[in-house]
Amino acid sequence: MALREWFANDQAPATEAEQKLRQLERLANVGALSAGMAHEIRNGLVALKTFTDLLLEKNREAELALVARRDLERIDSILSRMLKFSGPVRSTASAISLHETLEHSLRLVQRPLEAKSITVERIFQAAPGLVWGDDIQLQQAFLNLFLNALDAMEANGTLTVKTRPLTPAAAAPARGRDRGAGQIAITIQDTGAGISANNLARLFEPFFTTKPNGTGLGLAITRRIIHEHQGEISVHSQPGRGAVFEIVLPAAAGPEVPPA
Repeated sequence: MALREWFANDQAPATEAEQKLRQLERLANVGALSAGMAHEIRNGLVALKTFTDLLLEKNREAELALVARRDLERIDSILSRMLKFSGPVRSTASAISLHETLEHSLRLVQRPLEAKSITVERIFQAAPGLVWGDDIQLQQAFLNLFLNALDAMEANGTLTVKTRPLTPAAAAPARGRDRGAGQIAITIQDTGAGISANNLARLFEPFFTTKPNGTGLGLAITRRIIHEHQGEISVHSQPGRGAVFEIVLPAAAGPEVPPA
């Protein structure tokens, strides 16, 4: 029975009907959140499996254990957010190194990139590259974009990761902040199959996917994380010419208290 018909047939007082509606909405939100968490955890397990295999092959490389530990911390953070769903969630914002966070995210997809002989081009022009944010959440956003690029590309493709500063005079107004110390633009470009105009318009919609086994949540989650960091994300693409995602985040001048 459709929700509208259910309410039409319901003889309960309005306040009770409203309570039922809120309960149904909450159940729907829990379902969407559970699906989102399953998507995030699956991405984390892919990375853990990758580096577990590497550790078994090259047990002398202790640094890989630190990478695996970092991803476990990310998964723990995701699960903590899920457990705190009923209450407000506040990210731990600080001045973080954008380039270090990008490098950590690239390390998580290193093995599948190598398996497809995909070249990674790093063009880091935003020195010192400090942004306000939560490095664990931003790592998740970048990881989602890298996994999408990986899926879109055939063997011998190129993944370009570029950062550049936007000066206070040139920067666009950020979400909830003035232009302060400026902004940093992050461009993630692949040489994949590209995205059609019809799909491009729906790309960030929850549950929209063109993949046979996709959940349609990766990009929706990425956009939410970027918006929570008072940034913006956009995409440009043409079929056969790859895709270009651009993220703009508020820059941080240093370790002082972030602006409100």
